[in-house]
Amino acid sequence: MDLEKDTYKTITKPSREILFKDKGSKFFGYAFPVTNEEQIKAHIDELKTNHHQARHWCYAWQLGKRYEHYRANDDGEPNNSAGMPIYGQLQSFDVTNVLVVAVRYFGGTKLGVSGLINAYKTTAQMALEASKIVTKTINRNFLLTFEYENMNKVMRVIKEQDLNIVKQDLALNCNSEIEVREKEAERIYGIFEGIYGVEIKELTD
Repeated sequence: MDLEKDTYKTITKPSREILFKDKGSKFFGYAFPVTNEEQIKAHIDELKTNHHQARHWCYAWQLGKRYEHYRANDDGEPNNSAGMPIYGQLQSFDVTNVLVVAVRYFGGTKLGVSGLINAYKTTAQMALEASKIVTKTINRNFLLTFEYENMNKVMRVIKEQDLNIVKQDLALNCNSEIEVREKEAERIYGIFEGIYGVEIKELTD
């Protein structure tokens, strides 16, 4: 992943259910937005409950704004015939924080490894095509602390630089949490650091 890049693609809501058929086998495909492995497990468990008579629940996921983490699972299908073809579609669509699951009902006729690869790849592709893919920026969050008398200075910079205020507390001491696109972060930090009476510190997860 290009470290200079400060955008990533993802989906914001689950896809509709899609269906791919081949030689009597049915493959139901789903794409879900996810941010952690607990959510992934919950979606897979739910599909296993909803499709309790299915034969296989194969999946792949990618996590991290820089596409750092991924996993592919064949769930009993021949090695690399299911999970990796699904993961290949996550790469092809260039998305992250996404789980794609293909649920297979066996139709009585074996598809062979090449047939399985095609079926799982196509199911994943259809699920992602049925999803709304959006581009998001990678942001860094900063906390601004200042006296009320510096409010106008701070707000002027926020307006001029078109910054997003995540939350603010304007009681005795003023606190504003701002979100800054990563490639602008150092420059914005420098602007606020140069305002007398304003403290700025980066917030980390």
